[in-house]
Amino acid sequence: MARILTLDPERARGIRKVLAWRAKRQYGGTVPGIFKVLAPDLNIGLPISWIYDHLHLRKGSPLSRLQREMLATVVNGLIGGAP
Repeated sequence: MARILTLDPERARGIRKVLAWRAKRQYGGTVPGIFKVLAPDLNIGLPISWIYDHLHLRKGSPLSRLQREMLATVVNGLIGGAP
């Protein structure tokens, strides 16, 4: 079991609660795992989320849907994620 500090969105306070609410609203009622991992350290989490949003979520994304799926598959494999 990995010892990675995560944030439980239901127990978030302050700015993290607002960010959790925004993420939940943006992703259709669920808070993504990447948010839970990045939220404890906002000095790292905010810039990474800006890069992620810029590459993946904007209308004119430089990556196609297939490229995004391929990237997610490679990263999932590198971190030992679920098959």
